Amino acid sequence: MMTPHELDLGGTGLPEHLRERVRPLRPGPVGRGRVLVWLRSALRAHENPALDVALTVAAAQGLPVLVYQGLSERHPFANDRHHTFLMEGARDLAVDLAKRGIPYVFHLERPGHRGPVLKQLAQDASLIVLDDVPMDPLERWARALAEASPAPVWAVDCALVLPMSRSRAAPTRAYTFREAFADERARRLALPWRDAPAPALPPDPGPLPFAPVPIATATDAELQRLVAACAIDHGVGPVPDTRGGGAAGRARWRAFVGRGGLLRYARDRNDPLKSGVSRMSAYLHHGMVSPFALAREAAATPGDGAAKFLDELLIWRELAWHWCAHTPAPRGLEALPGWARETLAASAKQRRPGPSWERLSRAESGWPLWDLCQASLLRHGELHNNLRMTWGKALVDAAGSPEEALERLVDLNDRFALDGRDPASVGGLYWCLGLFDRPFPPPSPRIGALRPRPLAEHAARLDLPALEARLRPPARARRVAVIGAGVAGLACARALVDHGLEVELFDKGRGPGGRLSTRRADGAAFDHGAQYFSARDPAFARHVAAWEAEGVVARWEARGGFLHRGELTPTLPMLPRYVAVPGMSALARHLAEGLTVRTGAQVVGLSGGPGAWAVHGPEGVLEDGYAFVLITTPAPQAVPLLGPSPRLQARAAAASYLPCQAVMARFDGPLGLPFDVARPLEGPLSWIARGGSKPGRPAEAGESWVLHARPGWSLEHLDDDADAVRIRLLAAFAACTGIREAPIWSTAHRWRYALCEGPFDEGAPADLDPAAGLGVAGDWLGGARVEGAWRSGRALAGRVLGWIARGAGLNEGDE
Repeated sequence: MMTPHELDLGGTGLPEHLRERVRPLRPGPVGRGRVLVWLRSALRAHENPALDVALTVAAAQGLPVLVYQGLSERHPFANDRHHTFLMEGARDLAVDLAKRGIPYVFHLERPGHRGPVLKQLAQDASLIVLDDVPMDPLERWARALAEASPAPVWAVDCALVLPMSRSRAAPTRAYTFREAFADERARRLALPWRDAPAPALPPDPGPLPFAPVPIATATDAELQRLVAACAIDHGVGPVPDTRGGGAAGRARWRAFVGRGGLLRYARDRNDPLKSGVSRMSAYLHHGMVSPFALAREAAATPGDGAAKFLDELLIWRELAWHWCAHTPAPRGLEALPGWARETLAASAKQRRPGPSWERLSRAESGWPLWDLCQASLLRHGELHNNLRMTWGKALVDAAGSPEEALERLVDLNDRFALDGRDPASVGGLYWCLGLFDRPFPPPSPRIGALRPRPLAEHAARLDLPALEARLRPPARARRVAVIGAGVAGLACARALVDHGLEVELFDKGRGPGGRLSTRRADGAAFDHGAQYFSARDPAFARHVAAWEAEGVVARWEARGGFLHRGELTPTLPMLPRYVAVPGMSALARHLAEGLTVRTGAQVVGLSGGPGAWAVHGPEGVLEDGYAFVLITTPAPQAVPLLGPSPRLQARAAAASYLPCQAVMARFDGPLGLPFDVARPLEGPLSWIARGGSKPGRPAEAGESWVLHARPGWSLEHLDDDADAVRIRLLAAFAACTGIREAPIWSTAHRWRYALCEGPFDEGAPADLDPAAGLGVAGDWLGGARVEGAWRSGRALAGRVLGWIARGAGLNEGDE
């Protein structure tokens, strides 16, 4: 790869302070089309080297400029938190660029708006300039664009005072990196940054291969609706007290400096009970605030505090960027120093699995200080750096393997932290595994020679009740009622409670779960609702893996296929089948753990309004004082409750369901059938399954079977007597299997709302009417599977969390 000084920049007019920041991904002469600027992590209109490179080249060549920003659903850990922060940053960027007369377009990937729009834009470009981020996926995407583009592609260092081109190898220790460039840093800090002049050509983007989002004028409510339409994880909500964008970032910096934060930084920075840190890392990560401006101001401030701030900004932060730039694979264990890899490998035999990923993500490890740290990430999107070191070291100590330690460090940080997914984060996380550090003998059994940082010792130095009040204060939002404790309701309530809201669920059944039902009768257990589930959505799959690790669910390796005239055609499921252990209701109990669920509570009406909703049962008010009422029952049961929101009521009324008649039967002994499950191709049955074939089922005498009728047959016989249904379906079972033995016990159950036919909307798996304080979720919105109901419940939680974080008046007074 050629260096900036080997690149032919003749005729571009680039001065040295810009030339040294250019890393060519695709060389070649500048053509005659427009100069395309692709901004990813330098979302600012001033002191932006990538923008200045483009403007300078365009001015020298007489070419137009277009700034493009896209937000992808495919970015790792994409969720409502990151999307909201980035779109707020895009709104500020659009406004600031418009003031400079620089054309800008924003593309949001979502249903109806997907496709290779950047590659299409690149076909007409004379030059493509992008901000340089030396880690995947942004590096991988940049190289893919360079391979597909006919125009030259330049990556420009926008994040560092000392450009990455100034180091020739990956630095390994902070003190050597500090000393090697001390004089150069001092010289650079004294230099002002002068923006390149805006283009003389009119700010017209010209024809585009997509419809840009009018982001500059988008309201908070419009941004939340756009975020809700994206196929991302809606269970991680926006942070109420941290808005995205340059304006919010600059305001936070001014507040920090104004209260003397720079002056006291060296003294207060390590105390998480003081407001001793700038909390600027998220804005620096996305380039919404110029690191050059912060460094200049700190350099002009006398005292040890400003000097220590500069050390963190220019040494530790930039050390990680330079390391990533010169490390071939900065996301794997192989990137660690040799001594760290060896000591981790040696200690692997002493490890034992700790809490599951789900327990950790919800701040339920059982370690008080660690849980407070994770709660800070979960609710505030940030973690005090002194706490993050202890948080990370504890994850390394508790992991079952070095690979699991790294995976959990990255996952829990990048999923929740607004400054995650960044080279500086990589440096901090890998420090927990020995990067930029030295061995600390003698080795301990579980972490080897890594620097120890015990939770108990750190907790002993802190006032934990005071830290709890600071990191996990009582929820500001008022109470939320969830009607229906099926999969959608439980998933919705779980996400809301994890974010600190007070939630109560109401369900008319004897227990939570809805279709996740297990009936125990005559010495056998029957999963007479959902038979199994699979995991297609990555967010759902992550939770399923955690449930499997805890023994809540297990894979069902059932023998089966299609049954035609007594002959079985074996098939294999395309995706693994999962069942809860020891019955499907076990998953419902797991989802309900720690939630307030009122069973046997039929809701027949609502009264009041937003902020003062009352929930009524047959005998009067069950509870009142709710800000939101979220209805996750089947759509026909939701319709009578949705009168205050005609739009939601009409949507629920449009949903169409098919019923399912089910029979549970126990036989005295084995039936000898060569399958565990089958789908009959003729007759009234659509599914038959042997309950004992599922993992973790208790031993039982004989065999238990569940029979499900076809939707059409179930509809035709919807109001038949239960005993008549039982007799007919048992006869159908005998006809398709050849089994003439009568069961020793059997009964029928009618699922009136078993299968929703739609209409489904990929872009709206849940719906919220904030003005009415009502929301809806369920399989009739998210898809007719357990996974669809779970996704819908999470999506509704995301809508509520977004409204609370950015809704009218709820975030006033936040810094």
